[in-house]
Amino acid sequence: MAAPDVRGRPARSMNNRFGLADLGLGVGLRTVHYGHVLERQPAVDFFEILSENFMNTGGRPLHILDQVSARYPVVLHGVSMNLGSTDPLDFAYLRELKALAERCRARWLGDHVCWTGVAGRNSHDLLPLPCTEEALRHLVARTRAVQDFLERPLVLENASTYLTFAASTMPESVFLQRLAEEADCALLLDVNNIYVSCRNHGWDPWEYLDDIPLERVVQIHLAGHSDHGTHCIDTHSGAVIDAVWDLYAAVIRCAGPRATLLEWDQDIPAFEQVHAEVLKAGRYRAALAA
Repeated sequence: MAAPDVRGRPARSMNNRFGLADLGLGVGLRTVHYGHVLERQPAVDFFEILSENFMNTGGRPLHILDQVSARYPVVLHGVSMNLGSTDPLDFAYLRELKALAERCRARWLGDHVCWTGVAGRNSHDLLPLPCTEEALRHLVARTRAVQDFLERPLVLENASTYLTFAASTMPESVFLQRLAEEADCALLLDVNNIYVSCRNHGWDPWEYLDDIPLERVVQIHLAGHSDHGTHCIDTHSGAVIDAVWDLYAAVIRCAGPRATLLEWDQDIPAFEQVHAEVLKAGRYRAALAA
């Protein structure tokens, strides 16, 4: 059965409001694939770099990044900006991030709609926020401050969630919509995370997509996950399931092609298998162009 169009909109192509390029089909750069990438120079459209893997370091990591970014477009994706926290913004971190983006000529950079620590401690996890007016005002102000400092729009991703807050006053999808519009930031739409969160909380993924301002989406994430029957965990392992491909297809039909990246972070197979998985997205892009 064909997946419904988002908001009933006809298939068409819309530019993202930031004028950022469609980079094509990419994969996340992982250490187990460094040798293959440098020696074989595979036909990948772009690589996504985990920002923190190349910060507060030198030597081999930056040497690898310099070689990759000389041959491929690169985008930066972080996990420690801690936007939702009540801790002060870490401008030392932001300065290093800005320098890294300049070094590798990153096409864009971003992080997640979450918090990762408090009182100076990093949980090394993407923790959910209550979807309230107070939390929204806090996140909007911090996102605007970071964008002003970095002198570019942030590309923020919807994280997978495993609990909700009794204090929430709006759906997560509306919270994300309002954040993007009120902070004037871009979105990295993770369709696997939409599926995982909706499964975990009993939400309708199509209603979730209805609230997303697609003109602000500049990148899409695909991934596999672990389904435990009663809940799903965003493990970034295995192939993308059909239900996630359906969500991807609906976004592409309604918004047009967007830079699409596959994440694979557990039991990582050979590079060719990871690349082949994201290349499946090409059939949806081709159908749109037909």
